[in-house]
Amino acid sequence: MQYIVMDLEWNNVYVKKTSRFMNEIIEIGAVKLNSDLDTVDTFSCIIRSQIGRKLRGSVKELTHLTNADILTGTSFTKTFSHFRKWIGNEETCVITWGDSDIRVLIENYSYLNGINTVPFLSNYCDLQKYYQHFIKSDHGQQIGLVNAAVGIGLNPDLYTHHRALGDSLLTSDIFEQIFDENLLKKEVLVCDKDFYSRLMFKPHIIKTIDSSFVDKKRLEHFCEMCGSSCKRISKWKFSGQFFKADFYCDKCNTKYNIKVRFKKTYDGVDYKKVVSVAED
Repeated sequence: MQYIVMDLEWNNVYVKKTSRFMNEIIEIGAVKLNSDLDTVDTFSCIIRSQIGRKLRGSVKELTHLTNADILTGTSFTKTFSHFRKWIGNEETCVITWGDSDIRVLIENYSYLNGINTVPFLSNYCDLQKYYQHFIKSDHGQQIGLVNAAVGIGLNPDLYTHHRALGDSLLTSDIFEQIFDENLLKKEVLVCDKDFYSRLMFKPHIIKTIDSSFVDKKRLEHFCEMCGSSCKRISKWKFSGQFFKADFYCDKCNTKYNIKVRFKKTYDGVDYKKVVSVAED
């Protein structure tokens, strides 16, 4: 299997047709590695903007690209047609740092080419997730590309940051440093229907207390000191992603402030509870 380490740069633009904002891809960079992790080739192209006419100031500052660059680049369709040919017919795993690039790529294919899948995507690995498994890091704390490089002894100053090819070269070198065949097998995803459904699903906070996704047992509270069932003494109110209410334990004469959050994910509902003793 060969590996394509890819990075994209994009510009947030307003789309009149849909009356919403989207991230339009303005540059692609990629590194092709063979099965022995030898660098075979690189790919780099600035993509002509078809939606936005101007770059946001923050994008200009980060990438040093200009409005003239994105107006004279190669079209999205032509660029990715060349990219598919560059990848070739060998079994391939596409690798990115975090899955944001893949989400944006799907969105661009959908809007510009009218398809909801990526033609060259058959196997995929999120190297950011892989890295956190490799170093046994807390999955809730995402690690940036530069910090990951420093963490394994690479000098990030040797690379061009916030440009697609520079970031893909850095990502490629990180991949080579932490390559573990057995771990990789666990992290590589087959890009089937479930892959796209899972990737494009947007987790959201449940805001209605009567929702079927709210487990009513999770709304109960037992005293932190004696374990007795507490009585709710206020109505549930939703604020800042949490349902909030006050509870009281008769035995311990203790009042609690309870916050409960329900977050719908692709696989179910994540639950979080925060308990604090109310001050008199």
